[in-house]
Amino acid sequence: MRRIMSLVWWPINLLQVVFVALWSLVGFLAALLLSKVAQSPRPGLWYAREIWAPVLLASGWVRLDIRGLERIDPGRPYFVVANHQSWVDIPLLIRALPMPVLFIAKQELSRIPLLRQYVETMGMVFVNRSDRRESVRSVGKLAERLHQGWSVLSFPEGTRSPDGELLRFRTGTFAAALETGVDVLPVAVEGAARIVPRSGIRFRPGRVRIAIGEPIPVAGYAHDDRAALAARAQEVVAQEIARMRDLA
Repeated sequence: MRRIMSLVWWPINLLQVVFVALWSLVGFLAALLLSKVAQSPRPGLWYAREIWAPVLLASGWVRLDIRGLERIDPGRPYFVVANHQSWVDIPLLIRALPMPVLFIAKQELSRIPLLRQYVETMGMVFVNRSDRRESVRSVGKLAERLHQGWSVLSFPEGTRSPDGELLRFRTGTFAAALETGVDVLPVAVEGAARIVPRSGIRFRPGRVRIAIGEPIPVAGYAHDDRAALAARAQEVVAQEIARMRDLA
């Protein structure tokens, strides 16, 4: 039976892969054009949230449940931290959050020309975790974006989880929140690894749940207390994941 289902899904997944690639290319170009004409990243980010992400998710029959939106004040910036189960986390979070967010991208992705141009035009930041000097410089750029009123989103696990379980949060980018005094907003994603596993790009229909945790004020943390702040954010994300799994 499994073999039969695999044969049935193979052509569907092939069409989905082709569509996602072409739709993402269109999305990159449209967002770049809109933002360059407006000389602001806002139109491009709006396009990603209102058009690119929902169409992409619909193409994979992905249903999205969100709770905790009342904890967000869209008029203020946050340092958003989320667990990372799959590449599909990106369109999921773009669609789920009520405000535009600037993603933190791994330095390795800057080798992809169109993606590099998109990241730079949207005001997003590449982070090189293997180079301390460059990492410090990147934190400075993140702090600048937060000071400008943008929300910034980080995947502090540093990579996609191999099995969907939460990895230890890295502390580096939390320095931007401490430097600016911006609240940390913990966000938990559950179910993305079943929709699109880390090892592939195929879709499977299903439901993804996203839970917004209580914002964490940084006022009670020392300026260099990144480890404690990261640990608290990880604790909240873990609690939200556990609650969602209990409800499943």
